[in-house]
Amino acid sequence: MSVSALSLARLLGGISGFLQLASLLGLLLLLFKAVQFLLHRQWLLKALQQFPSPPSHWFFGHKDQELKHTLTWVGEFPSACPQWLWGSKVRILVYDPDYLKVILGRSDPKAPSTYRCLAPWIGYGLLLLNGQKWFQHRRMLTPAFHYDILKPYVGIMADSVRVMLDKWEQLIGQDSLLEIFQHVSLMTLDTIMKCAFSYQGNVQLNRNSQSYIKAVGDLNYFIFSRVRNVFHQNDTFYRLTTDGRFFNEACQLAHEHTDKVIRQRKAQLQNEGELEKVRRKRRLDFLDILLFAKMENGSSLSDEDLRAEVDTFMFEGHDTTASGISWIFYALATHPEHQQKCREEVQSLLGDGASITWDHLDQMPYTTMCIKEALRLYPPVPNVSRDLGKPITFPDGRSLPKGIMVTLFIYGLHHNPKVWPNPEVFDPSRFAPGSSRHSHSFLPFSGGSRNCVGKQFAMNELKVAVALTLLRFELLADPTRVPVPMVLLVLKSKNGIHLRLRKLQ
Repeated sequence: MSVSALSLARLLGGISGFLQLASLLGLLLLLFKAVQFLLHRQWLLKALQQFPSPPSHWFFGHKDQELKHTLTWVGEFPSACPQWLWGSKVRILVYDPDYLKVILGRSDPKAPSTYRCLAPWIGYGLLLLNGQKWFQHRRMLTPAFHYDILKPYVGIMADSVRVMLDKWEQLIGQDSLLEIFQHVSLMTLDTIMKCAFSYQGNVQLNRNSQSYIKAVGDLNYFIFSRVRNVFHQNDTFYRLTTDGRFFNEACQLAHEHTDKVIRQRKAQLQNEGELEKVRRKRRLDFLDILLFAKMENGSSLSDEDLRAEVDTFMFEGHDTTASGISWIFYALATHPEHQQKCREEVQSLLGDGASITWDHLDQMPYTTMCIKEALRLYPPVPNVSRDLGKPITFPDGRSLPKGIMVTLFIYGLHHNPKVWPNPEVFDPSRFAPGSSRHSHSFLPFSGGSRNCVGKQFAMNELKVAVALTLLRFELLADPTRVPVPMVLLVLKSKNGIHLRLRKLQ
């Protein structure tokens, strides 16, 4: 045998040995992962044995996770029910007010396995932060929603609503069909940008704003889809998938929008007159608080933290409110008798052409009852999740260990027949003054220390939008296009929300 042939044989033998060793190590790693999976699943099954659930596949979990199907569990399984997403991934759906009161009274962190999927988009702002940093940011931003700040916003909200209604008048005939969600989203984006971010411009007629709205819709879908897909949990692998690439593109579009808003406001504050006007203010708007912020240790808010809060509030300040308004309009359209009572109440306040003001918002009790009942039926944020930082025992004696993910199933709570008799019936009298209910039976803005910091802002906007719309249009349902509620980051409809709008004379 020649020297070269001998060298080649040795090389091939070396490669073969290496491949055999690599195969063995791979097999051992696979075996280790399989044992780890089985042990963790057994631990979960034992931890959850007090909480029965429907049969599930050992790997694919509960295959039918549609909202309509999941809602049947609320009546079947008391207080809480495990939902297996896949293999050893499970969350406990909680829809009992006593259970929710216990959880919301604690300081368990947001579930990282779920919320980390949002981080590339909205960063670590108030929604995703935990611990001391969350507390610092919450305390810093709370003054942005003081009533002294909110009062003048009512006029800005009204102007944004009127732009939307004017567009509707141009788009429809005497009695025409319209998909309203996109229009409402542009209006709420217009409102939040002008109120919280001191934006100057016509957001509702700007094509870039429409691109941002579409990006937010896409991000809702991609995040929801990723959370439920076992094969998309690894960040590196996800970035290589088609969904991952589209997700990154949508993130870039969203970031371009918010970066532009920050740049423009910084440029405005270079003007000495604008800077002096801001300094004279008793309280600052949201973005100005961030730009002027000094944390407790004396250092400025980092650019990363600033953009995270802007991304968070740009999304939450328009998308959740758009969901709320759109579903309220649908609820009123399907219950014309309640719609007419609201209209008469608003006409008694504003029928002579008076502009809506802060004082009017507390003079619409029946309209407020209808808004709350619509928020019960269609909560804009249908669930939130926590990871238990320590064991928990519920009022009925059942308990869960540390490390379990619990999902506050707000949609399930609001449709729980043990909490709300005839839960599918639209009945505004549930919220009549003096009516009694459990403190944690109605949570459209969550509850506890981590409740929505902008809930009063949102309620004001809902009232302004409903009042001005009912003065201008009669809302009619289209029985051929009944919306199908779908749980994403916010409550959307699979097939849009289509209404007939009839201009009032």
